[in-house]
Amino acid sequence: MSIKIPTTPSEFEETLNDSAKMKDLFAKGEFGQFVKNYVGAVHAKDENLSAQIKEEAQVALAEMLQDKKAARALNLNPLDNSAPAKYAALANKRAVGAPLNGSYPDLATFMDTAIRAWSGREISDENAKAWRAQAAYQEKVPADGGFLVPEEFRAEILRLSLESAVVRPRARVIPMSSATLSFPAVDATTNNGSVFGGIQVYRTEEAAALVASQAAFQKIKLEATKQTALATVTNELVNDAAGGFAMYIEQLFPEAIAFAEDVDYLKGTGVGEPVGALSTANPAIIAVAKETSQPAATILWENVLKMYSRMLPSSLQRAVWIVTPDAFVQLATMALNVGVGGSAVWLTDGNGSPQLTLLGRPVIMTEKAPGVLGAQGDISFVDLGFYLIGDRQHMTLDRSEHVGFRSDTTDFRVIQRNDGRPWLQSAITPQNGGPTMSPFVQLAVRA
Repeated sequence: MSIKIPTTPSEFEETLNDSAKMKDLFAKGEFGQFVKNYVGAVHAKDENLSAQIKEEAQVALAEMLQDKKAARALNLNPLDNSAPAKYAALANKRAVGAPLNGSYPDLATFMDTAIRAWSGREISDENAKAWRAQAAYQEKVPADGGFLVPEEFRAEILRLSLESAVVRPRARVIPMSSATLSFPAVDATTNNGSVFGGIQVYRTEEAAALVASQAAFQKIKLEATKQTALATVTNELVNDAAGGFAMYIEQLFPEAIAFAEDVDYLKGTGVGEPVGALSTANPAIIAVAKETSQPAATILWENVLKMYSRMLPSSLQRAVWIVTPDAFVQLATMALNVGVGGSAVWLTDGNGSPQLTLLGRPVIMTEKAPGVLGAQGDISFVDLGFYLIGDRQHMTLDRSEHVGFRSDTTDFRVIQRNDGRPWLQSAITPQNGGPTMSPFVQLAVRA
């Protein structure tokens, strides 16, 4: 059976609902190639939709940046399908703590020097000069009573956290030189009749008057708020600063920071915290309706296919599935129903890889998903390249011995400032008037 490659979301959904065609594709092992061909066909036919996403960055950068070198440094082209980690600029030579780079040979030495200074113990001669420079710089840059962490060590802490983070390594990290940053975006909701929020293109007769049009712009305001990590540590561990305590800071604090950031960047309400990519406060989220008579607390193959069909075509090669762990059994036992029979749908890539995939895209199982099985947010399909993280790039370390005086413990505190917001502020209606598309797609409630 020869199957025509669909070129619109509606044709794609129609093909998915044709049980005979689906059975033939699975029997021949050609379903994956079928999906790839669809993506390519959509790119080729609906140039306006892909162009809009590209132009959002180009128009915004024309307003925001003053030279090409800066544009390359920020790497804000949303159609760049290179490694996601490329978006997460960690060390910044303009960060508050950058002048302190090179003061200490490693993080353990910095921690040892800080603890000695806190406790009034003698600092070694080789580190005394570095600490005097630190103290002098802190007089110029107040640091909430704590010691400013040199930028190279702040970046190292965040680099370690990337291994356990969901959002930061896939989002677009924007350095913030002040507490607030207004980031430009095109105010667009549709490509049907106009593009880029209001530009209309006409063919006109020679010498005829041109029809005026104007693009609409909006600004996304990033406001860095304080994020604090607090830990109680035994003084025995603190006194072994060059070994155990430095390891504690290098390993456990990054994991804790990554966990807390993900919770905010995925589920934040926007009130005194980021607007989460999967939060109901995200205006660009599309909630795909359940199937007719679908049982409660289930995920069907049809749900997954329809979610996939609502993703922006330009995001299909970068999007990931974010799933609550209690939905795993539903995904692992999904089946394509064909008449009175059917065939199972498995999540791996077919090459024995331990990485779970669904329709060729990675599946991330995380307890930080915003919904349990059956609730909206138990499964989401998202391109986090359309999520902005504003990073103040200012980290401080402080301690207090008073709270744990009787138990011989010390409280340590790490403070950083950041914010997060979706870049796209609305789902987009494609030029052909089909169903809206977005980089943020969820399955609606199945109660």
